Amino acid sequence: MNVVFDAQLWEWDARQDSSWTFVTLPEEASEDIREMTAGPRRGFGSLRVRVTVGSSTWTTSIFPDSSSGCYVLPVKRAIRKAESLDIGDVATTRVELLDF
Repeated sequence: MNVVFDAQLWEWDARQDSSWTFVTLPEEASEDIREMTAGPRRGFGSLRVRVTVGSSTWTTSIFPDSSSGCYVLPVKRAIRKAESLDIGDVATTRVELLDF
């Protein structure tokens, strides 16, 4: 399954000593993913994915977000730097589910 979407980068700063940057997958795509991957999952309900933003491609995991009901995707600093992205920017993102 592949999902392509535009999403705004946002910061999760649950701890004072670190922050994480994410994009949120669309609600409909998140529902489809949940239906396709029902059953036991890895830690925190994560699912392995291959992601492309701009010319950067990497493997990571998406995680269910209980507050939005959608999956969220961490966007690491190296990718943000390579693609000149910052908090609040909108990124066109391609997510491919792996190992489901």
